[in-house]
Amino acid sequence: MKIGKINLGEKPLLLAPMEDVTDPSFRLICKEQGADMVYTEFVSCDALIRNINSTTRKLHIQDAERPAAIQIYGKDVDTMVEAARIAEAANPDILDINFGCPVKKVASKGAGAGMLRDIPKMLEITAAVVKAVNIPVTVKTRLGWDCENKIIVTLAEQLQDCGIQALSIHGRTRSQMYTGEADWTLIEAVKRNPRMTIPIIGNGDVTTPERARECFERYGVDGVMVGRASIGAPWVFREMREFIDTGSVTPIPSSEKMALLRRQINESISRIDEIRGILHIRRHLAATPLFKGIPNFREKRIAMLQAKTFAELDEILTDIETNILPTI
Repeated sequence: MKIGKINLGEKPLLLAPMEDVTDPSFRLICKEQGADMVYTEFVSCDALIRNINSTTRKLHIQDAERPAAIQIYGKDVDTMVEAARIAEAANPDILDINFGCPVKKVASKGAGAGMLRDIPKMLEITAAVVKAVNIPVTVKTRLGWDCENKIIVTLAEQLQDCGIQALSIHGRTRSQMYTGEADWTLIEAVKRNPRMTIPIIGNGDVTTPERARECFERYGVDGVMVGRASIGAPWVFREMREFIDTGSVTPIPSSEKMALLRRQINESISRIDEIRGILHIRRHLAATPLFKGIPNFREKRIAMLQAKTFAELDEILTDIETNILPTI
């Protein structure tokens, strides 16, 4: 699969952009574990043109994590164009436009998935951003605003006509948020549309190696994007890649998985500070499948998620690793 001149190989796996998740450390780990392309956290165009430090920091990309995309979102043409040029100056490989974020604070203001209620403006913004930058522009969106307005097949054609070079589709409407099941049949309909010539990337409920392979084989997509399944489990890309390529998965020892979580903790603390770094990583510790299914783990889990210092958290994890986790 190619996006512009960027070759991602056959059946690529992409790390979805996720706020408070896809920081530089996590992106690099996922890349090392087999992700073929990674995305930054959402970058607010309004905050970017105001030069807000917390936003401009999101533009930093390490060479080791490339190819990498910066994803921007906003609600008006001029702001999006200005922000796109600022983002381009940070030297990403790709610029992605977020027309899919369903959260109220974004969508209710007309940005993200909120743009699905104003298609003419969405297309105007897309065409203007494509014209404003010299790197490939892609879009990530949803099936439509609600179940009565699943417009993605027509919308995909319109976005392609604006000049984007790939389209990522989450198989839910905005009104679904993250509930119910992702509908990959409509993603397939976009891919099978003879008018479509750009790569189509499917997203939604890809949680296992078996499902990742099925999405390629059953729906014919060019790429598969993995989001929530990677939180606390960056090794999922390694498992998916192996299963797609060989049809089997070599078990990853618990010690290796724990080492990756510990690395995230250390790098989170180094990047931010001890207190906020630990707070940031709790989402991964809460979500990781590494601790799921362990009998009588509730008390230890609570202690782990309430730890306030590195020393305290390290002691708890050492106890888990030494006395609780299985070797495989």
